[in-house]
Amino acid sequence: MLAKSILIATPATFDGAQPQPILPRWVRKGVPVTRTWNVVRSHDLTSDVVVWECTAGTFECRYTKDETVMVVSGEVFITNEKGEEQRLGPGDLGFFPAGTSCIWRVPVCVRKIAVLRETIWSPFGFGLKVWKRLRRMATSPRGEPAGGLST
Repeated sequence: MLAKSILIATPATFDGAQPQPILPRWVRKGVPVTRTWNVVRSHDLTSDVVVWECTAGTFECRYTKDETVMVVSGEVFITNEKGEEQRLGPGDLGFFPAGTSCIWRVPVCVRKIAVLRETIWSPFGFGLKVWKRLRRMATSPRGEPAGGLST
């Protein structure tokens, strides 16, 4: 679903997605099974918000997009490329940059909200930010902030 209006959802109550096993070559232990609900896609098609759930197991994750996650329920233990392990539980936030990888160890089950964002070349991103600011300045009444809270 493309974002065309404000969306409010309750990820803890999502149900009905089809179970999907993790690719065997990524699994280190157990038989983890995931379910994903695609909540919304940004109008410019660069970002997706999903709710993702996984059963017990240990597996490798390789990130091809920037991913910001917030755990809704359960817990996961993340081992980074340096071998350091950290726990993420309900309310915890994690950021996984595109190009990184880690090991996820899910003891029982975990559910997360994830914002997946395509990365863009830094000079292009800077140019886009400048363009948006100039456009806001040109269309805003004098002395009033333009366009809500965005920068």
